[in-house]
Amino acid sequence: MAHRTASPAGEPLREVTEPEADLLHTAEQILLRDCMRDRGFVYEPVPRQPVPDARDFPYVVDDPEWARRHGYGSDLDRKREEISTEGVNERYFRSLPQERRAPAIAAANGSRPDGLSARAPDGLKISRSRDGCQSQAERGLYPDLAAWFQARVTVDSLPPLRGGQVIADGEFRGATRKWSVCMNAAGYVFQDPAAARAALPPPDRPFPREREVAMAVAEAGCARSSGLAETAARLDRKYDTELREKYGHDVTAWLRFRLDALPRARAVVEADAER
Repeated sequence: MAHRTASPAGEPLREVTEPEADLLHTAEQILLRDCMRDRGFVYEPVPRQPVPDARDFPYVVDDPEWARRHGYGSDLDRKREEISTEGVNERYFRSLPQERRAPAIAAANGSRPDGLSARAPDGLKISRSRDGCQSQAERGLYPDLAAWFQARVTVDSLPPLRGGQVIADGEFRGATRKWSVCMNAAGYVFQDPAAARAALPPPDRPFPREREVAMAVAEAGCARSSGLAETAARLDRKYDTELREKYGHDVTAWLRFRLDALPRARAVVEADAER
């Protein structure tokens, strides 16, 4: 969903598009690779979405077609785990001699998790190094790294805050009760979607595919017929708007930083293609 937020000057700002988000990610990965190379190490850029079909359903699975293909996504979770544990960069770090491994990690992340700090909406202070290649790569796109980091910490914190508000809302609870009745009629006794999640085994030992798909398809069908899918989406938009207004300074900064970085990102990607 595209969001627009008024900037201090009054002009509307927008979210970057998916292709633009891919561009920003690709440029950051190139800058990270180059920084690591300059420090004597190897880093291979990774895609923003290594498992393209993967989706998050924060409230309830509400897409029957996706459920028919992936059930609850245990197949995609396994793919993500394989990429995480067997990725080229993880293999590279593990392959380094012991005396080189710590310097390589320090090159990527900085030697100490300090220098940059931000306060999350819940009051938690989050810090990290400003000297590692990750920070240097971000600085290449977002020159005011301290302000960028604060904006990013705030924006990254909003989805779980929003989710908690949605789940606590009386309308959501009412729609969940209707969903539960529907699921019971289909042979699945769950009080809410969270209970259905809790009943799933770990991705490396999933239900038989037919069982997982049948349960997910029932959940998605009940999400639509009970009104839970529509209620959750409407409440999600409502609380998203409220939180974006409450933390408008950082949200506006986030939007502006990303839009302003697009020409720099494009130049990085184009220069890399010409090498």
